[in-house]
Amino acid sequence: MPRRALDNPIVLAVLGLLLEQPSHPHQMLAELHQRSDSHAALITRGTLYNTVAALAEAGWVASQGRQRSGNRPERTVYALTRAGHDELVRRLDSHIRTPEREFSQFLGAVTYLGALGADGAVEALTERARRLGQRTSADEERLAQALAAGVPRLHVIEAEYAVCLARAELAWIASVIDDIRTGSLTWPTAAATPPSPDHRTERNPARDADSA
Repeated sequence: MPRRALDNPIVLAVLGLLLEQPSHPHQMLAELHQRSDSHAALITRGTLYNTVAALAEAGWVASQGRQRSGNRPERTVYALTRAGHDELVRRLDSHIRTPEREFSQFLGAVTYLGALGADGAVEALTERARRLGQRTSADEERLAQALAAGVPRLHVIEAEYAVCLARAELAWIASVIDDIRTGSLTWPTAAATPPSPDHRTERNPARDADSA
C-alpha cells in the first residue's frame, strides 16, 4: 500500500471514529457521511476501504473478527491499536497547534471577483450570503438542540467552530457588499470586459516577417 494513502485527510476521521468504538468500514462510511457534508462529498466506498487497508497494514488498526447483521454479508470489524492511538494523538496535536492555509473553491473564486463586475459581484455575494445564512441558522438550531438535550459541548465542538467560521464569512461578505455599493472598493471599468481577439492572439515576429 503506498505511503501516500496514510496522508489522506480521512485517516484522521477514521482513527477518530475507531477511538469511539470498533467498527466495520460500511458502518464507518455511513457515520462519516452523516456527520459531515464535506465527508459525504469527498469519501467514496473505495477510498474508505483503501484507507482502512492502509491503516491495517501500518498496524494502526487491527481486525477484531467478522460480524453479520441479518441477511447481510459478513463484515470485518476493526479496532484502534495502541500504535494507532498514538498516531491519532500525534496528528491531532500537530493539526491543532499549526495553522495551515486551506484553499477552498470560494477563496479561488474570490481571487477573480473583479471579473464579475461590480453589479455582478454584489448579486453573487448577496445570493451566497442568503444561502449561507439559511444553512448556518439550521446548523445553529441543531447545535442548540443537541446542547439542550444534554450532549456535552466537547462532543459538538466542531459544529460550534463551523458555525463561528460561517458567521465570520457572512460578516465579511456584508462588509464587501457595502464597500462595493459605497465605492470604497474601487472597480476598474474594464475588469469585467473580456480581452479582444487581438489581445488573445500572441504575435509571432518571425511569422509576420515571412508574410511581409
